[in-house]
Amino acid sequence: MIDPEVTGPVGADLDGADPDGPGPELVDGRDYAGAPDAFQRLWTPHRMVYIGGEGKPASDSAHHCPFCELPSRSDADALIVSRGELAFAVLNLYPYNPGHLMVVPYRHVADYTDLTAAEVAEVALFTQRAMAALRSAARPQGFNIGMNQGAVGGAGIAAHLHQHVVPRWGGDMNFMPVIGQTRVLPQLLSESRDLLAAHWPLP
Repeated sequence: MIDPEVTGPVGADLDGADPDGPGPELVDGRDYAGAPDAFQRLWTPHRMVYIGGEGKPASDSAHHCPFCELPSRSDADALIVSRGELAFAVLNLYPYNPGHLMVVPYRHVADYTDLTAAEVAEVALFTQRAMAALRSAARPQGFNIGMNQGAVGGAGIAAHLHQHVVPRWGGDMNFMPVIGQTRVLPQLLSESRDLLAAHWPLP
């Protein structure tokens, strides 16, 4: 590694320099701090919460489960879009796309086969309503809908099942997620929650 505090400019030829001469001009790397270039910076410090694992349950019990804790908070604080009798819809705190919702049963169950018939029906109904609200509010061209079962299946919180409803638009998968492991989200979560709550279909 070239140390700009010790050597000359990158690419300078120091071989054969006169030891008695003035030598190459020393370069202080701090001289370049803040120098403009052609790149724009997208600062996403909130991602450190996800990277650090904050909010992930310490165990599989309902006592440590964020999905079990959310309904006790206000809708705005918990990012809950709508509540039903057996399930609720909430924005994903780490969305793949703007408006990424999750439909979650209140009951702390891990496996889809553990749901009662009534819970399955309400999860399905809320999935339909989530699609309708997103279509009304944001006109997506498609959706990804599904649930990851078990940690090996990709579930971030495997102990409490949740169905993802992700709106999709043509060209929404650009180079940022592929190259930079970063997603560009043009709307704050609180604004998304308010918008979707206003467009949520009436029962």
